[in-house]
Amino acid sequence: MDDLAALNARVVALEIERSHQERAIDDLNEAVTAQWKLIDQLKREIERLADQVREGAVAAGSQEPEPPPPHY
Repeated sequence: MDDLAALNARVVALEIERSHQERAIDDLNEAVTAQWKLIDQLKREIERLADQVREGAVAAGSQEPEPPPPHY
């Protein structure tokens, strides 16, 4: 009977540990998902800003890089 109680205690401990691990995995998944959403948002913002810079360069008529100042 002692072996059965010990086995039962081990099973309960494993179930509790699995439950904690499952919650930790869910928390990590939520964090990674939030980070990917932020990364996607930042990528879109960078692309938008790069487009604005290109449009500004075209509007200014400077297709060539600006020459360095004379003191170089």
